Amino acid sequence: MSGRPLLNRRLDGLGTTIFAEMSALALATGAINLGQGFPDTDGPEAIREAAVRALRDGRGNQYPPGMGVPELRTAIVDHQRRFYGLTFDPDTEVLVTAGATEAIAAAMLALLEPGDEVIAFEPFYDSYAASIAMAGGVRVPLTLRAPDFRPDLDALRAAVTPRTRLLLLNSPHNPTGMVLTSDELTAIAELAVERDLLVVTDEVYEHLVFDGEHTPLISLPGMRDRTVSISSAGKTFSFTGWKVGWVTASAPLVAAVRTSKQFLTYVASGPFQYAIAEALRLPDDYYTAFRDDLQTKRDLLADGLTAAGFEVYRPQGTYFITTDIAALGEKDALAFCRALPARCGVVAVPNSVFYDDPDAGRTQVRFAFCKKDDVLQEASGRLQQLAS
Repeated sequence: MSGRPLLNRRLDGLGTTIFAEMSALALATGAINLGQGFPDTDGPEAIREAAVRALRDGRGNQYPPGMGVPELRTAIVDHQRRFYGLTFDPDTEVLVTAGATEAIAAAMLALLEPGDEVIAFEPFYDSYAASIAMAGGVRVPLTLRAPDFRPDLDALRAAVTPRTRLLLLNSPHNPTGMVLTSDELTAIAELAVERDLLVVTDEVYEHLVFDGEHTPLISLPGMRDRTVSISSAGKTFSFTGWKVGWVTASAPLVAAVRTSKQFLTYVASGPFQYAIAEALRLPDDYYTAFRDDLQTKRDLLADGLTAAGFEVYRPQGTYFITTDIAALGEKDALAFCRALPARCGVVAVPNSVFYDDPDAGRTQVRFAFCKKDDVLQEASGRLQQLAS
């Protein structure tokens, strides 16, 4: 074969995701995995049984409709109206996807031309970089800085150029836990309207806001026809393996995203779509109890990490805590995380891999707290070995 590299140059440097590397390390060492963001318990039993019932009844065992099963699309519309007062047409303004990851990739492939610039908060979930690269876009990071990780709105405005096509926003934000305020959302919306930008919003942690509240950007003036709003069932109902996500947007935007999505998976998660339709109709006390339980877990792990000597940035939302290891005398998050399982039997993720400029997050480490209380307590105890 010729000496030409096998991997498309757009994906050069991306390699295996950090989550796969760290989860493999957890399996190899038997360490407690606080790296990858998945719960260690399943979601509501009634919803699991709904999936079993769909399988047995033959619903979704063959290809579901390309837009998603009608029951789920209607439930998504009802959810958007119930929580945010938003109105969508289930037939033309909702698209079911294989998780939010596919929705983001499909949106980038559909909406970008090669060379278009995409502004995204840094640190960013690693699939953002890959999705923009595959679409031939140019990533423009807007760095969120400790301790509160608020976006610099002046820097955002300055980052917009004639080549800027799209803003890719994540709130509640993974990995920092930042939640955009009403004033920040308003400023972003005004900028998008002024500069005629599209916006793709990743809102998968919408029901995990502990401080403040979640407001979809699409609900703000001028944003209805320029925003692709993305969410999923995995984080809200603790069934991350089902991979049921969705897009809500104006009919033209949904049609654009569907055009690329149909050539990725076409459809997925047939029986699970019926189960998530039921999940979205759970009463308010489910959502409240879910949030309150995760807030308790956040505080439990935050206290444990503080006792272990980490500088802890307590998140407003999500189920991740970002910490700084400089207080422990450490200088490199990636090296620290690779050594951590052997040192004390815990796996975490280095935030440095989520930055275009690794120095911006060189000593930041992320821990997931969507685990059983006794697991978080055991991990906290193990991590305190670092301070001894």
